[in-house]
Amino acid sequence: MFKRVLPILLLLAVFLTACGAQTTPTMSSVDTQNTAVAAAWTMVAATQIANPTETPLPPTETPSPTSTQDTLFPSTQPTTDLSGIPTLPSLPTLPSFPTALPTSPPSVGDCMGLLNVKAAGSTNRMRIENTTGGVINLSLHLDKNLFGECGFMPGIGTIKKGAQRIVALPRGDWFAYALVDYGGNKSGNASGYFTVRLGDHDLLRIIVKQEVVKVQP
Repeated sequence: MFKRVLPILLLLAVFLTACGAQTTPTMSSVDTQNTAVAAAWTMVAATQIANPTETPLPPTETPSPTSTQDTLFPSTQPTTDLSGIPTLPSLPTLPSFPTALPTSPPSVGDCMGLLNVKAAGSTNRMRIENTTGGVINLSLHLDKNLFGECGFMPGIGTIKKGAQRIVALPRGDWFAYALVDYGGNKSGNASGYFTVRLGDHDLLRIIVKQEVVKVQP
């Protein structure tokens, strides 16, 4: 801008100097040149003030570093899928367990079934006597005998207080166990071992007492 205005000012100064030679000068030529130069600088300054100044751009905001807590402990808020339904985190898979217990009965070969009395050989008559003072539920179990038979004697069941019952037992080693119901929420049990021998032919007594089971002639 100054380069375009300066030649005009110089021509104006020359013109004023020439005009001053025809009339009585009111100021010297040096003063006229100084005035022209001062006017030129004033115009330049006015032009600079009139021009809009460039507004500096605001500084770019520097993103703050990610919080250490967010890095170490990420948010556990449930995420949302495109349908807008919150998606919860998946649960750990639990170990599987059997859905049913075995239902097959114990094997007869393991002596946990009922005794096959007919296949167990000869028998001997026995009289069961309940002397406990309560009602008994008696179980008799034969270990494997000479005929290879074993198991629980069928048909014993419940025997009332003071009652007796006669049964025919195969020969071999037996275990007797009785649950005793005395009434009035009182109960007990009795147990014992006995043997029916090959030479036994007479009637034997199986006496069930409050705590033991014994065999007597």
